[in-house]
Amino acid sequence: MYIVENKGGAIALILFAILCGGSFAPAMSFMERRGRLPQHIYLDYSIANFLVAVLIAFTFGQIGPGKVGMPNFFTQLSQDNWPSVLVAMAGGLALSLGNMICQYAWAFVGLSLVNIIVCCMIVDLGTTVNYFLDGRINRAEFLFPGVACFMVAVVLSSILHSSNAKDKKEKLSSLGVDFSANQISRDLEISKDSDAEGSNTAPNLAKPGTAEFLAQIEKRRSIKAAGTSTTRGLAVVLFAGLCFFVFSPAFNLATNDQWHLLKKGVPHLVVYTAFFYFYLSGFVIAVCVNIWLLYRPIASVPASTMEAYLRDWNGRHWALLSSLLCGFCNDFQFMGGQAAVFATADAVMASPLICTIWDIILFGEYRRSSRKTYFLLTSMLTLFVIAIGVLLASAGHRKTA
Repeated sequence: MYIVENKGGAIALILFAILCGGSFAPAMSFMERRGRLPQHIYLDYSIANFLVAVLIAFTFGQIGPGKVGMPNFFTQLSQDNWPSVLVAMAGGLALSLGNMICQYAWAFVGLSLVNIIVCCMIVDLGTTVNYFLDGRINRAEFLFPGVACFMVAVVLSSILHSSNAKDKKEKLSSLGVDFSANQISRDLEISKDSDAEGSNTAPNLAKPGTAEFLAQIEKRRSIKAAGTSTTRGLAVVLFAGLCFFVFSPAFNLATNDQWHLLKKGVPHLVVYTAFFYFYLSGFVIAVCVNIWLLYRPIASVPASTMEAYLRDWNGRHWALLSSLLCGFCNDFQFMGGQAAVFATADAVMASPLICTIWDIILFGEYRRSSRKTYFLLTSMLTLFVIAIGVLLASAGHRKTA
């Protein structure tokens, strides 16, 4: 079994997890903005996500002999460790539910803002819980200033969203178009063939940042959320954040058993075993919910069927790429957290820094905006860079043997 035992290796894994974590959401959103149904996207994503967990458990979890108190993956499957298994599965359920909610929240509020608010809730709540679960190994003089940076970033991101929404509304008003999906559908004509799900050819979009570009995106996407209440969108995001903040402390408890749920002499779950059960529960809930949503969709998404899903290969490779990135992000986060403690590993939640960059490159977000919006964007991203550095500086070292 491969175990990271030094702080330097753990920090390297956490940095790589930040890159992966900031890239998986844009890959998912990319196809939704091109008309692919969110139920189809998430079914692909959850199936591949579970396969990643199985692959990691069968490889990293089985490489070489086990250590004292840290048996290999197959050995742990037959041990009496169900209390920790159930905690890991609870964390997986919370993460999967949060991801499903976020898929719709991205359309209501925007990719970068959703990820910023959610990740900051994880850091502010989850990191504090992990700090005490880990016996205060982290250097508090660095950890909590890093958490404070995230909190300030949330405030800036909310102001940024308001400023960006105002910029968009002004751009669309120049076309005589209200910022609502119904008005956009009536006033703008886009080729029907380019909207059809299953088309691999993207229409010729206007220049990013222009009113025409914004209107075309809203006409084309599968979740029609333009013009919806900001309050409603933010409520959805906050609910997702509450789901998300649970998963890291739950994984921490599953692998370190701080509540002493296991019988005496039973080894703690190793990262790879906990990871397997974590994604198993997430896979089950995701498949059940999204099959139900095929026939009873929400947020004005068209209904579908299992047959239509199985035949829909448009953009499936993007969903698979997204699941690979997310799977490795979480695995590297947990591997790093086991060595450098989970409060430090929550620096992965600075992934919106990468996500926002992708948002600008792929979706033209914030382009041709006002000076105020550019200033807020720069300030927010700067705070994320500072937060990453400060949180990593707080790293402690957990003995693995």
